[in-house]
Amino acid sequence: MPRTAFALLLLALSAPAMAASFAGTSAGASSAGSSASSGSTSGDDKVVLQARDDAAGFVASDGRIRGARLEAALRLLRERSERARRASDMQLAQAILAQ
Repeated sequence: MPRTAFALLLLALSAPAMAASFAGTSAGASSAGSSASSGSTSGDDKVVLQARDDAAGFVASDGRIRGARLEAALRLLRERSERARRASDMQLAQAILAQ
């Protein structure tokens, strides 16, 4: 995972409320758009970015809707990070939206 995306993930995990508000800003949308269009995006980043729609459904439904892409991203994040293993599914979904 590129350092920028990882830094955003850690920042979002440390402040879920801030992550939720960041996801709605143009800076958050631009950051995600830049990562998605970058030729250097790793396979791991693609898994997380592709989970954004599922993450939005999960957050909007208060955790009742769980898509396959979100499940794959949660699994990947937890494999890669001790901090992600300690975070709730909701916190990780919010962090995915903040990217």
